[in-house]
Amino acid sequence: MKPIMLLTETVTAETLIQEVQKDPSVLKAYLESMMPSLLSLLLRIVIAILVLLVGSRIIKLVTRMVERSLKKGRAEAGVITFLCSLLRYALYFVLVMMVLSGFGVTASSVVAVLGSAGLALGLALQGSLSNIAGGVLILLLKPFVVGDYIIDLGSGQEGTVSEITTFYTRLLTTDNKTVVIPNGKLSNDCIKNCTHMDKRRVDLVVGVDYRTNLADAKRVLLAVVKKEERVLESEPVDIFVDALAESSVNLGVRVWVNTEDYWPVRWSLLENIKLALDENGIQIPFPQLDVKIKEN
Repeated sequence: MKPIMLLTETVTAETLIQEVQKDPSVLKAYLESMMPSLLSLLLRIVIAILVLLVGSRIIKLVTRMVERSLKKGRAEAGVITFLCSLLRYALYFVLVMMVLSGFGVTASSVVAVLGSAGLALGLALQGSLSNIAGGVLILLLKPFVVGDYIIDLGSGQEGTVSEITTFYTRLLTTDNKTVVIPNGKLSNDCIKNCTHMDKRRVDLVVGVDYRTNLADAKRVLLAVVKKEERVLESEPVDIFVDALAESSVNLGVRVWVNTEDYWPVRWSLLENIKLALDENGIQIPFPQLDVKIKEN
């Protein structure tokens, strides 16, 4: 059937060319007969462009309204971002279907095509689908929320969660760099949330010389801790012998602080401990090696 159709079309085109060569008015009549179809197509294209422009404006307006209502309802920032992103994609899909319907494409035909190609699309988009599922799990189980400082133990990436979208989570590192991690990966990896709790323990290890009086060293460390106002007085302070290392006696210091004060207190304690040990003549040793020479 296809060769016959092609032959017929070729013959018709050749016949039309011959008729135009004989009588040029035939071309004019042909174009006039095609003009309504061309105008109709041009009108559909213009309407489609207008629908896209107006529809995109409406989608932005609806998304903003939903975002404002969620903020008034005090929803979490991650939930707001995820839902608004999902709503935006759904509305754009509806908009595209409206445009296609203007060209005679029905929704049932599109659904049929998508259904028949569902397996291929599922295999091609399995990464994206897993990211969407991961985003839903993150929002439901809430292992972290926007503003938490997390560490992805699988990749070693860490930072403050700045955004949770449909497909990925955005982290902001301490040196102001952006890290983008797929939601599917985050939902399957082990995550350490460093700021989920209101308070956090600061663990320090300080090595002193073996000849040091341990009672004096503990007294100096306790005095430094007592001077730090950001240490929580309601929580215990532990100063103990942590290990007998090769070149030093390691003293452990454990104090509790508010989560937002963790790093400032840690840095302050380390500096003040060094200064206090120097003032009291307590040495912090470095690795040493004793070499004995045996003479024959």
